[in-house]
Amino acid sequence: MKHKIKIIMILAVLGTLYMNGCQTGVSKEGGEVLENSYMKISAEEAKEIMDSTDDFALVDVREADEYAQGHIQDALLIPYGEIGQRAKTELTDKEQTILVYCRSGRRSAIAAKTLAELGYTNVKDFGGINDWLDYVGSLQEDE
Repeated sequence: MKHKIKIIMILAVLGTLYMNGCQTGVSKEGGEVLENSYMKISAEEAKEIMDSTDDFALVDVREADEYAQGHIQDALLIPYGEIGQRAKTELTDKEQTILVYCRSGRRSAIAAKTLAELGYTNVKDFGGINDWLDYVGSLQEDE
């Protein structure tokens, strides 16, 4: 009887680990690894990446009208609802660093997860443009 209880307990623990995933936590870069597939970073960390390399894609996943009101310089507009269809042609290097943002962080998380599911290996979600403005303080507007 005790042997059966131990087996049931072990199976319960393994099932819980399987359902919840085992690899979450903090990366060596300081960002939180989410869904075992993309990383949540701060606006400050995103700015550091942008300042230290040219090998990244900056993706704004808001809608066109939001983008026109102001966006981060050189950001590529791919609304989050279109990311699955457009990523293959517009983000051709699946190993390139991809920095994703939206207004508040909800849509960027969805887009980052979608990109990871499509096989992109270096996706970093830095949340909303509001966080960027708090840190950097400026945007580019369409004329």
